[in-house]
Amino acid sequence: MYPRFARSRIEEALADTRVVLIAGPRQSGKTTLATDLAAEKVPFLTLDDATVLRSATDDPVGFIRGLDRAVIDEIQRAPDLLLAIKSEVDADKTPGRFLLTGSANLMTIPKVADSLAGRMEIVRLLPLSQAEILGRKSGFIDRAFSGQTPVAEHIILGDDLVETVLSGGYPEALGRKRWARKQDWYHDYIDAIVQRDVRDIAQIEQLAIMPRLLSVLAEHSGQLVNYSGIGASLGLNHVTTAKYLHIFESLYLVYSLQPWFTNRLKRLTKSPKLHFLDAGLLAAMRDISPDIVAKDRTAFGPILETFVFSELRKIASWSEQRCAFWHFRDKDRNEVDIVLENRRGEIVGIEIKASATVSASDFSGMRKLAEACGDKFVQGLVLYDHDQVVPFGDNMFAAPLSCLWSA
Repeated sequence: MYPRFARSRIEEALADTRVVLIAGPRQSGKTTLATDLAAEKVPFLTLDDATVLRSATDDPVGFIRGLDRAVIDEIQRAPDLLLAIKSEVDADKTPGRFLLTGSANLMTIPKVADSLAGRMEIVRLLPLSQAEILGRKSGFIDRAFSGQTPVAEHIILGDDLVETVLSGGYPEALGRKRWARKQDWYHDYIDAIVQRDVRDIAQIEQLAIMPRLLSVLAEHSGQLVNYSGIGASLGLNHVTTAKYLHIFESLYLVYSLQPWFTNRLKRLTKSPKLHFLDAGLLAAMRDISPDIVAKDRTAFGPILETFVFSELRKIASWSEQRCAFWHFRDKDRNEVDIVLENRRGEIVGIEIKASATVSASDFSGMRKLAEACGDKFVQGLVLYDHDQVVPFGDNMFAAPLSCLWSA
């Protein structure tokens, strides 16, 4: 079993919070981690079991009654249970009573968000990070916000980096040796998500179009979101496209990265940027393999950006910082791929390059961001395919991508 570094945050939450939810995509390891945390000390009930699901939906109050503590798996399949849990934990406020897992963002359901406000902590668990695969807990985000010089350990370069990125983080896919078999798993995974989980969380008039829409979204990963442009090839208007895209967001497949803004700089884009949450899934959707990258390196750039974004989201789940994620782009097209902002309003900028060289011009967007942030700007990093950390002025560094899994 791979180490899951978010485990300590979950254990801490169980010690002082009545309900804890481990949320993330299917097959990311939520059930494995929850089972391990329960360790046969409390009942484990999965709503993927038809009999358990029927009992939970027919009589949610009766299902919860009498449970002192419990782990309930795939809670999104019976959202009415959450109202029964609310009543139960209001009557008995003992911490750690219910550990839930969910493969959909329950906070998009208004009655759920309202019912468990102040009673539930959410810890997100995405597929495995490279740090977890290597068993090396990353301190990348904490180091950046402390202003320390980046550190690169366990260097992965060139063809090995390509293979690492395209493999993604889903445990089942990682266990397959041949690339065709890995990509078969990802396509089967998408089919299962559409047939089961989309039906669970939304009433979709055109369910058959969802796999095709996801394929179109894959071609737009790393780009600014244009709902009309995305939906045009499928005959969808911008309203329907936005609605369907948000369903994929709720299932933790894609993410709309909102633009960072400040009153100091008015000329900023207002468009979000689309990212997939797993590079292996994106590579499969785009039919990109190491052989294809070897022939055309340009195919690697958007997938590498998704990989870095996903790695940062994972590291944030155990970091001491509590980060918001943004992107930066002004009207003159100066941009920074990822902007991290902590609760103090401090800023770290991340730019991603698939090449082994970095020049001063690669920091042009970062300098604009630093100018807009003033003394809140802590560090700017251009991550690249190399093994050397190179300074490029005050608080600016070219840093190896391997810093992402370094202490």
